[in-house]
Amino acid sequence: MDAQKNSTEMDLKLLLLSALLLLICQSRAQQEGSYCIKANAKSCGECIQVGEKCGWCTDPDFLKQGEPTSARCDELDSLKKKGCAVDSIENPRGSVTVNVNKNVTNRKDKSEKVEPHDITQIQPQRITLNLRSGEAQAFDLKFKRAEDYPIDLYYLMDLSYSMKDDLENVKNLGTDLMREMKKITSDFRIGFGSFVEKTVMPYISTTPAKLLNPCTGDQNCTSPFSYKNVLRLTSDGQQFNKLVSQQQISGNLDSPEGGFDAIMQVAVCGEHIGWRDVTRLLVFSTDAGFHFAGDGKLGGIVLPNDGKCHLENGMYTMSHYYDYPSIAHLVQKLSDNNIQTIFAVTNDFQAVYKELKNLIPKSAVGTLSSNSSNVINLIIEAYNALSSEVILENSKLPEGVSMTYQSHCKNGAIGEGESGRKCSNISIGDEVSFHISVKANKCPQHGNAEVIKIKPQGFTEEVVLDLRFICECDCHSKGQPNSKFCNNGNGTFECGACRCNPGRIGRECECSTEDVNSDDLDANCRRDNGTDICSNNGDCICGACECKKREHAEERYSGKFCECDNFNCDRSDNKLCGGHGICECRVCVCNANYTGSACDCSLDTSTCLASNKQICNGRGTCECGTCKCTDPKFQGPTCEICPTCPSVCTQHKECVQCRAFGTGEKKDTCEQECSDFKLIKVSDQSKLPQPVQSFPLVHCKERDTNDCWFYYTYAVNNNTEKEVHVAEKLECPAGPDIIPIVAGVVAGIVLIGLALLLIWKLLTIIHDRREFAKFEKEKMNAKWDTGENPIYKSAVTTVVNPKYEGK
Repeated sequence: MDAQKNSTEMDLKLLLLSALLLLICQSRAQQEGSYCIKANAKSCGECIQVGEKCGWCTDPDFLKQGEPTSARCDELDSLKKKGCAVDSIENPRGSVTVNVNKNVTNRKDKSEKVEPHDITQIQPQRITLNLRSGEAQAFDLKFKRAEDYPIDLYYLMDLSYSMKDDLENVKNLGTDLMREMKKITSDFRIGFGSFVEKTVMPYISTTPAKLLNPCTGDQNCTSPFSYKNVLRLTSDGQQFNKLVSQQQISGNLDSPEGGFDAIMQVAVCGEHIGWRDVTRLLVFSTDAGFHFAGDGKLGGIVLPNDGKCHLENGMYTMSHYYDYPSIAHLVQKLSDNNIQTIFAVTNDFQAVYKELKNLIPKSAVGTLSSNSSNVINLIIEAYNALSSEVILENSKLPEGVSMTYQSHCKNGAIGEGESGRKCSNISIGDEVSFHISVKANKCPQHGNAEVIKIKPQGFTEEVVLDLRFICECDCHSKGQPNSKFCNNGNGTFECGACRCNPGRIGRECECSTEDVNSDDLDANCRRDNGTDICSNNGDCICGACECKKREHAEERYSGKFCECDNFNCDRSDNKLCGGHGICECRVCVCNANYTGSACDCSLDTSTCLASNKQICNGRGTCECGTCKCTDPKFQGPTCEICPTCPSVCTQHKECVQCRAFGTGEKKDTCEQECSDFKLIKVSDQSKLPQPVQSFPLVHCKERDTNDCWFYYTYAVNNNTEKEVHVAEKLECPAGPDIIPIVAGVVAGIVLIGLALLLIWKLLTIIHDRREFAKFEKEKMNAKWDTGENPIYKSAVTTVVNPKYEGK
């Protein structure tokens, strides 16, 4: 029986769940359909711009009596359910057409000479996108880094006096760099330019002598100049060396240099520099900072830089007339001309130029040695770093058009968002791809065609996207002007509905604009006989209000007199109705568990529950999901924090002590002050209750006046009754053991005495040894008199035997 009952309950739950899911799906379908209807589209063209799921019924007999023309616009399934045949529904779709699709270059024979314009690194090259509002169109773009791709490198050098030793090392740069770059490409060209500063005060000294030779002492320097194009891009390294060797150092007064003027001229003077449609590298070499837009005011120059070429005989002639360019202006011109910048700067200015690098796409910073001896290695490393990364950028998008990127890089790596625009660590011959999606949210105001371009940063190749916006239905071209269906020729009958001629309005163009403005018709559009027609939110058409459309499709006016809207309700956290309700006729209709004029007050009290499962710890009220503490001593999200309150254990110590043991400070007033809790005694600490889930419990350990510890627990049960369990067994410290203490003291005295004796003995030995050594030293140094003592008499007497004959 129990098993059968459980099975029946399970079946009932599944049935209810299925019904709920069905209701949700129907609700969503109704919302989508109603979105198309509420757009109030008057024509097929307006309808298809509402959303990709909206269609238009062209059947002339589709509308019922009293239905507006906008009822023809609805979700496709809804139109079918209302009886519109499939072949009568206009629902144009977008498409993608590849116009130019030249394969990327795959060179098998590297010795074969290939012109730069014959090398293809990006595919396809031109695409046509037919875009319908709300419907995204996607395509794949392929990029392959070509082998032996030509390179143009322009070396722009600071020739202020501090770069004197650097110039000596750059004089042989042409042939050395040409030799190294030949390892990367067989088609390499190099050019040279120099810069100093604007030729006005206070950047340089304008005295006649300083204009001829700005350097001090016996230094021979050339006259100051802003920028000079010394050598066009050439494949002759010897010519580079020859012309650079003829250059002389110049000088200026301030530390920052006028390098931005030079970079701008190099970027925009393509004919003078000789740039080709290949990889373009600009090496900017300096040991100082830079002036930028606004600094020209110091020299009385206020005109902004015009971003145009002003070179005459290789010299920049307008430095005294135009201000320095801004960083944003430089970024634009470098990007427009596909120039990749390498900043070769000394270590002192690394931080400054690294910040500049972050603002300039496809740029790199290298540390230049004090005399530029490492410039070749710096250029090679920077070029490898720049060329190993491809970053896609697009031209300005038309209003209402969005574009998303997804990159498919080496080793299966996939990037989304901003990372979807780039792939890194690309070697020569590697191929990567990008999945690009384009979506239009509305038709442009002027014309139905736009062109945007996608290109890899630093490359001249690009993909052209021809955008064609689907703003009208196919049936629009089949319209019947002055049709009899439109009140005897007062409009064009197209797509099953009338498009009225000027001066005529209404579903069938039955009203003239003069009729609409009559007082009799306008009276039907005034609310409560007021003065505002359609609440100033609509037009009175043939005696009925037609509400205005909002710029945002989700915002709308409604009501008989257009008196309602869904966007003027109260807001909370910058969200309409706090994100917890819907706006109906300027009043928030809140979801369950929310209230308030902006649905910003939550009725859920779970956020107010304290750790003891009480709302706001019993010391406050829960208002809109937040505790308002009524006791000023308590604070915190659930009124549990009391900085000035004693702990629970300390607070109840005296009462527990007096009631359980009859001791403590409150033993005489125990009955009066300590009767607010229930006391339960247990034998020892192990019998005390342990914490449970139903209500919190605190274990306490306190010391009495005899230095004994007693243990108890404090809890508030589910009936809000206070319970205290006390262990009757006290934990008192044991008395001291006298014998070990005495033995220890005696042993300590003996050890200290022995230690003192040993120290005395050691000191004595050391003293004796020092005295003996002193004696030995004096003995060695003593000088004794070798003369005989006159009163000395030897103790030995020698007597000779007279009879001894020496035998």
